[in-house]
Amino acid sequence: MKKLLPVVITGAILFLAGCGASTSSAPSSGSSGSAEKQPTIGVAIYKFDDTFMTGVRNAISTAAQGKATVDIVDSQNSQPTQNDKVDLFINKKVNALAINPVDLTAAGVIIDKAKTANTPVVFFNREPLASDMKKWDKVYYVGAKAEESGIMQGQILGDYWKAHPEMDKNKDNVMDVVILQGEPGHQDAIARTKYSVKALEDAGIKVNILAQDTAMWDRSKAQDKMAAFLGAQGDKIEAVLANNDDMALGAIEALKAKGYFANGKYMPVVGVDATAPGLQALKDGTLLGTVLNDAKNQGAATLNLSLALAKGLTPSKDNTGYDITDGQYVWVPYKKITKDNMADAQ
Repeated sequence: MKKLLPVVITGAILFLAGCGASTSSAPSSGSSGSAEKQPTIGVAIYKFDDTFMTGVRNAISTAAQGKATVDIVDSQNSQPTQNDKVDLFINKKVNALAINPVDLTAAGVIIDKAKTANTPVVFFNREPLASDMKKWDKVYYVGAKAEESGIMQGQILGDYWKAHPEMDKNKDNVMDVVILQGEPGHQDAIARTKYSVKALEDAGIKVNILAQDTAMWDRSKAQDKMAAFLGAQGDKIEAVLANNDDMALGAIEALKAKGYFANGKYMPVVGVDATAPGLQALKDGTLLGTVLNDAKNQGAATLNLSLALAKGLTPSKDNTGYDITDGQYVWVPYKKITKDNMADAQ
């Protein structure tokens, strides 16, 4: 028995030590590193099947690892659905909200609900009205300045026009374009349309808009619209401006059906977002150019601002890693992307 006693004691000590380690790492232990102690952030995306927003959503999830619990939901492109999701988040007492609004004009209602519940809110990618942003000091926005993307689109197309005089099919020194627009009333759609044309005109290029119509950011809708443009305008079209890559890719499919991008028949098409499918089209030579809409940094900035607010902090560069403009805004810059600098977007 004397020989067995040290073994029994040693075993008991190891057993107790092992139990202590297991308890301290379990979520129910109250350990400072546990998931229960992490702030919870309720995230609502306007719709999951938007290519660019999928990139932002993934970036939010990645940025949250080890820092916060994120509950990300699909608003299914329905503002009433999103309002219900916000109500559920508030009832669950999440520590902060991160909202990609379906309808920009609904932001005020969401802010009112959040303010009543004292739940800070960060809007992202779709900018609320300035008057709504001023409703509360715990409201922030993360996004990019839409006019910049329009200017860069125009610059990409203008550079190509000047380098390729054959683009002017009828030799009238006027660029005949069609424009595929995002949803009506969306500030990005308005600004990208306006400033892409303005950038061309500022470069001394005369522009004639043969046709423009909304395709709601959607690839299949854009393909149908572009097919209609081709049916009505035919070879008069000399270029395509699309408010995002998905619509640009839809236009390319319609152009392919008419024999473009084969046997020397080419049409310059410019999009925005630098999505993975868009970059593949650049590589294939069907997309002339796009503008990097930085999903990774938009997602990371959204998470970091939400996290700071969830902890009761006032967001700053020190605690988010991003400059705060006018006390409420984080602006993520765009970048022109062509086949020559694709690596910058990858």
